[in-house]
Amino acid sequence: MIKKKGAIFDMDGTLLDSMWVWRQIDVDFLGRRGFEVPSDYLEMITPMGYYRAAEYTIERFRLNEKPEDLIQEWHGMAAEAYAKKVELKSHAKEYLLKLKKAGTRIAAATSSAYELIAPCLERNGVLECFDAFVTTMEVPHGKDFPDVYLEAAKRLKLSPEECLVYEDIYKGICAAKSAGFKVVAMREEASIDDQEKIRQASDYYIKDFVELLK
Repeated sequence: MIKKKGAIFDMDGTLLDSMWVWRQIDVDFLGRRGFEVPSDYLEMITPMGYYRAAEYTIERFRLNEKPEDLIQEWHGMAAEAYAKKVELKSHAKEYLLKLKKAGTRIAAATSSAYELIAPCLERNGVLECFDAFVTTMEVPHGKDFPDVYLEAAKRLKLSPEECLVYEDIYKGICAAKSAGFKVVAMREEASIDDQEKIRQASDYYIKDFVELLK
């Protein structure tokens, strides 16, 4: 197990097997408006916070809607899946419990709303492992900047050098590295086209949390 005082976890695609939810939301949301999902759409919006993703979607598809309305619709579409269906990645629970037992301070750094994430973590028995939650809605920029990771470290009362960031998207990995964090990259099918870049950018690369339990 890699030892640091703090562990900062991305949620979707890293700790949670939830990217399928957002792929389906994209299909349903854009389909209602007469659009197919462009091949680069998920990649473009994933590093963004909700509000910026909503602005981007409105601009790209020329929608006569407000960002707040899109966010509310997305949240409603995702809520049931997170509450009842989304599971942890393989061996994630065992790894979180091991970190907690070792005294590691644990934070979430996510683009998803706390109201979505918390019921999912509680159902999976790991909500109490977390000492802090930060979403990109609470900081100036999305995950193409290090703001959310820096704020998570701040809430843990640790420096970037004292923390490991766990992330699955290339832009997030690069942003965390730029702020002095060491990064564990999680292989995720939604980011499969970026895997070689992700391997090179990260300090550690895993396909399953079991690799960190050794």
